[in-house]
Formats: sequence, structure tokens, C-alpha cells
Amino acid sequence: MFQQNNFYLVNFSVLSSVEVGKHLYWTIGNYNIHGQVFIVSWIVIFTLLLVVFIGTRNLRRVPGKLQNFMEFIMEFLQDIAKNQIGEHEYRIWLPYISTIFLFILGSNWAGALIPWKLINLPEGELAAPTNDINTTVALSLLTSLAYFYAGLSKNGLSYFLRYVEPTPVLLPINILEDFTKPLSLSFRLFGNILADELVVSVFTLLVPILIPLPVMILGLFASSIQALIFSTLSAAYIGEALESHGND
Repeated sequence: MFQQNNFYLVNFSVLSSVEVGKHLYWTIGNYNIHGQVFIVSWIVIFTLLLVVFIGTRNLRRVPGKLQNFMEFIMEFLQDIAKNQIGEHEYRIWLPYISTIFLFILGSNWAGALIPWKLINLPEGELAAPTNDINTTVALSLLTSLAYFYAGLSKNGLSYFLRYVEPTPVLLPINILEDFTKPLSLSFRLFGNILADELVVSVFTLLVPILIPLPVMILGLFASSIQALIFSTLSAAYIGEALESHGND
């Protein structure tokens, strides 16, 4: 019996150490974090801040090309927030929706455009932050916190009445829905970005010259669509929370 228990303990310890790929770990206190995710995330954040700073430091009444581009991006993000949240409520949530969209788009494009494999690390390799499930889950949880905050700040505790509408019989399903929202957001983004990078890697190994180029272009398009889907659904969830019992 003692040997059998030891056998189970060894098996559980082996299963708990199973990982997908190798990672560059940084140890902070008692925690191990994925260093390669932080490196690329910081590069993306710094690039976004630099573009915004350069594009807005010298605003003119007659805009130049860069200012025109920045205004186009701003209007595009305003449309997403306004269409999903509503004319009167969208402004306070525009910074969040814009940040989510730009960070995901920048991360996806960083993984698709930059040849990170040429940079050697002690362990693992650099890639898009969004092909790490920890990043997509964190972004999804932020959206969950955002729409709970939106509903509670506008409707108070009456926000929770939505769980028993239109009938209390639906209470378990309505509760389950709040768990499936972040799950679907995180796994959709993670799965699509990881699959795209794997497809490009396989084609590059098989036919390393011209064939991977159309696949990379398709990957850029798919990456943009994923950023749009994530930000649009985030805005839709926030808009739904704001509408709950808003007129009661």
C-alpha cells in the first residue's frame, strides 16, 4: 500500500511538471514568471507609447500624414466603443477598449513580423505575448472585472437581478455564462495566435523561401481580426452590463 501511494505521488508530481515548450523563467520572490513574455510585452508597450508620442506632439489644424493616421485610428476605436456601449456611456470606457485593442494588435503583429527566432535565449524563445495562455487569461479577467465594475457602478446591487431574469430557473445558466465569457475570450485569442505561428513555422521549415510569405500575410490579417473581436466583445460585455436594470 505504501509503495502504491508513492507510485501515485510520483505520477502526480511528473504530471504537474509537464509544460508546452520551454520558457525563460525569472524568479521574483517565490514566483516564477515567463521572462520572454515580459520582454516582448515591454517592447510592444514602448513602441505604442513612442508612436503615440510622436504622432501627437505637434498637432496641427491641417493634419499631416501621421496625424491623419492617428485620427483615423482614434475614430475607428471610438466607433467600436460607441456602437457596443452606447452614445452616452462610451467615453469613460474608450481608453480601456483602445488599450486592449492596440496591445493585442501590437502583440500579434510583433509575433508575425519580427523574426524572434534569430535571437537566442538561455531557455525558450521570444514570440508574441498573446501566444501565451497566461497573457490571454489576464486580458480576459481584466474584461470580466471591467464589466462587473460597470454594472455595479451604474446599477448597484440590483445588477445581480439579471441572474434571475427572465426566470429564476435560468440562475445556473446565467452564472455559468460569466465563467464562459473569459474562457472563450482567452482561448479564442490564444488558440488562433498559437496556430498561426505554428503554421508559419512549419511552412518555413518545409519551403523556406517564398511559400511562407502568403501565409504570413494571412496571419497578419487574422491577427488584426482577433484584436478586433476581443475588443468588440469586451465593449459588448460592458455595454450589456450597463444596460442591466438601467431603467428600473
